Amino acid sequence: MLKVDSIEKGIVLDHIQAGKAMQVYQYLNLDRLDCSVAIIKNVKSNKMGKKDIIKINDTIDINLDVLGYIDPNITVNIIENDVTVEKKRLELPEKIVNVVKCKNPRCITSTEQELDHVFKLADRESGVYRCIYCDQKATHN
Repeated sequence: MLKVDSIEKGIVLDHIQAGKAMQVYQYLNLDRLDCSVAIIKNVKSNKMGKKDIIKINDTIDINLDVLGYIDPNITVNIIENDVTVEKKRLELPEKIVNVVKCKNPRCITSTEQELDHVFKLADRESGVYRCIYCDQKATHN
C-alpha cells in the first residue's frame, strides 16, 4: 500500500471534488514548484464519498480566487511543525482576473491582447461568471 508522508511545513488542499486535482494542479501552476507535490486521487471520504487531496511540501502563495472558482468546497490547510495552524474555507469569488479567457471572438479582449480577462460573478447559486466587457458566460474546462 502506498503511504504518503505527512508534511512538516506546507499546504494541504483537501476536499477537492474527485477528479479535479489535476485541474487544480494546472490552474495553480504547481508544476513550476521546486518542492514535492503529492496528488492523491479518489480518497474515501465520509462527507463526499470520494475526494482528491494535494499536498505541497512548502509554503507558497495560493490564489484563493482560482481555487474558489474551480471548487468552493476545497479546504486550504496551512501546516507548520506537522500541525494544522490555519484552515481556510473558500467561496465563489466576486471577480476572477486572468483565470479563464473570454471565448467571444468579438470581445475587446480578442483584439486588445494586453487587457486582463475579467469575469464577475453573475449568479452565485449556479456559479455563473460573465465577462465584464461583453457579458459572455465563462466556461469551465
